[in-house]
Amino acid sequence: DRLSLKTPKYRAPNLVVICDISGSMSAYARMMMHFMHALTWAHASGWGRVHGFTFGTQLHNISPQLTIKDPDAALAAIGQHVQDWEGGTRISESLGTFNRDWARRVLSAPAVVLLISDGLERSGLAALEGEIARLALQARELIWLHPLLRWDQFAPQAAGIKAMLPHVSSLVACHNLGSLQDLSDHLNGRRGVDHKARLMRLLA
Repeated sequence: DRLSLKTPKYRAPNLVVICDISGSMSAYARMMMHFMHALTWAHASGWGRVHGFTFGTQLHNISPQLTIKDPDAALAAIGQHVQDWEGGTRISESLGTFNRDWARRVLSAPAVVLLISDGLERSGLAALEGEIARLALQARELIWLHPLLRWDQFAPQAAGIKAMLPHVSSLVACHNLGSLQDLSDHLNGRRGVDHKARLMRLLA
């Protein structure tokens, strides 16, 4: 008898969003919270589960709050849950917490990670490079969303950006609704604007 072969069932990857809410990101934080909520509630989005995190001086899991359907109520709940809005930033420490406490839970299945940050870390740069490299190894794809790419002449001058850039899969703008549409195209496999190669040439 001929064996019947079954086509492997496609499993949509999960999406993990880690968003910087420090003072330097305050102009973008609310837009990015709406973006994360929309991803959570998008029908036929092509993703499995969506997990959301914020960090300033510490990491917070906001996935439960994102499941609140009304966006204003969801953002209010996030505001009550997260206490380090518009303060300092500890990127290395926050990514270390994610890698230690959350990666096994939310990256055990194939997942794409969106890291939303300006990368302005001034201390612990060796640790930062280690943590971003560790995160990249655990993700199917690590996409860095950077708001300062709104400037055509943006260059990777900050030490934190130099430490992180080589380890991400791609670098995409996230400063307005138009840039988020470009990101959507990128996530859906359509040709989008990826700034990594250009900025890596500036580091050479």
